[in-house]
Amino acid sequence: MAGSLNKVILVGHLGQDPKISYTQSGQPVANLRMATSERFKDKQGQWTDRTEWHTVVAWGKDAEFCSNYLAKGALIMIEGRLQTRKWQDKEGQDRYSTEVVANRVQSLGSRQQSEGAGSSGMRPQGGMQPQGGRPAQPPQRGGGNPSAQEEEDLGPAFPSEASGMDDVPF
Repeated sequence: MAGSLNKVILVGHLGQDPKISYTQSGQPVANLRMATSERFKDKQGQWTDRTEWHTVVAWGKDAEFCSNYLAKGALIMIEGRLQTRKWQDKEGQDRYSTEVVANRVQSLGSRQQSEGAGSSGMRPQGGMQPQGGRPAQPPQRGGGNPSAQEEEDLGPAFPSEASGMDDVPF
């Protein structure tokens, strides 16, 4: 099919602080849980809110940006593509995870916070400071998305439903 397109744009809040890890080759990867909500009238005419939880994976400079400048509750915009990957759980069972692989991460916080905060190689300026308590990042090796072999080393990109993600207040 010559005319296909795989593009996702999400605007929502982070449900937890980004989790960063590194592939064996030193490539940073950040795992995010992001909530989007919609409000609509149901069949009885009552307003109803529905929240969807999305798993987002960011690589390279986008991952470093997420780790250093985003926190639980932050309003962000993600642009990327959907990807389903296969992995094995502890019992050796095949599992599948569909996630958004980000190619752009942008903070939509206050003007001061989001000034210069689009990722794609841009570094935050103005009043933004990295969050305390984060370890120094190793130098980035390579660029772009890693090979499929490196992705397999990551395991599940999101917590289980038992982690209480439904109880996250905004």
